[in-house]
Amino acid sequence: MSEHSTPNNKVVVVGGGYAGAVAANRLRVRSDVDVTVVNPRPVFVDRVRLHQFVAGTGEAEVDYGTLLGAEVRLVVDEAIRVDTSARMVRLASGDALDYDYVIYAVGSSGAPPSVPGAAEFAFSLSEFELAQRLRTRLGEVPLDAPVTVVGGGLTGIETAAELAERGRVVTMVCDTILAPTFGASGRRSIARWLSRHGVTVLENNRVAEVRPDEIVFASGAARSSALTVWAAGFGVPELAGASGLRTDALGRLLTDETLTSVDDDRVVAAGDAAAPSGQALRMSSYAAGPLGAQAADTVLSRLAGTEPGVLSVAFSGACVSLGRRSAVRQLAGKDDSPVNLHIGGRPGAAIKELTGKLGVAKIRREARKPGSLIWPKGGSRPERDATGERGVTSS
Repeated sequence: MSEHSTPNNKVVVVGGGYAGAVAANRLRVRSDVDVTVVNPRPVFVDRVRLHQFVAGTGEAEVDYGTLLGAEVRLVVDEAIRVDTSARMVRLASGDALDYDYVIYAVGSSGAPPSVPGAAEFAFSLSEFELAQRLRTRLGEVPLDAPVTVVGGGLTGIETAAELAERGRVVTMVCDTILAPTFGASGRRSIARWLSRHGVTVLENNRVAEVRPDEIVFASGAARSSALTVWAAGFGVPELAGASGLRTDALGRLLTDETLTSVDDDRVVAAGDAAAPSGQALRMSSYAAGPLGAQAADTVLSRLAGTEPGVLSVAFSGACVSLGRRSAVRQLAGKDDSPVNLHIGGRPGAAIKELTGKLGVAKIRREARKPGSLIWPKGGSRPERDATGERGVTSS
């Protein structure tokens, strides 16, 4: 037994995604920490693969037994409130877990669409269950029937490309321009690939209504759509606000630079649902790893009675897949601002596949050797709006 054998310190990690799983494994550097992960599913969802899962070209589930250290306890349930006064995480089942610290890693999900008919007639792939529903519906729609993907960001592009490569007739509708977070050369490369594969891209078009068999634009014009996929924006669960903790406008937990809640120093945030100093990092599996590690390090520092370090993450770009054989790797500065340089085609696809594997690889590395994850540092954080992308891995 180590000198840290007793007493046990209880840490509840709310959310078992990229950030939460890294944090849970990293906490095991101390033998006196009892780690419990609360997650609504019994399996890990590799969200960067959901567009492949929908198209039938890949799978997105990973067994937690291969990801979490043996000492980590997994509770399959939904957290409905972090009761900071009692130091209990209240669960949907009626159970509760007491804690010394909470790592708040609930992740992101699709933003509820405000467009009339979208909630009823459009399909999302922001969550595994929604992606299952979309995959089932896709199997019922004839191959030559028109499919519409609403959203010109990376999620929409990957979904449209995957479906087009499978022979679907796809139209993309973009509120502004295609791939607005990429540089001009990267956007052109994406547009060329989509055009070659028969995808119609409608830029600067706003969908005003979704109907069972068509979409209606703000201009009043209608377009036939046997299946409409909604990939326009992401939000976060409302758990922080429901727990009486302050959030940003999107609902992300407000923290200081150590990822500690501005309201309670026993609550530490990680991943897409964290807003350090009100300036969140881009929603991505790349950022989730460092955020999960930083959150764990903050808790470990407090347990050791030392001052936690502050968050520092440098970006280098982002990847978007274009089917199974092509991709665009957009290069960027440390602050995640794109430069007018990209790597496309098969080399881009190789980079994308490598970075796509890193989200799960980081978790497994921490399970094997807690505390081993390192990451590039020194990037600044420009203020972001609420259109963050889910799961587009950058490195």
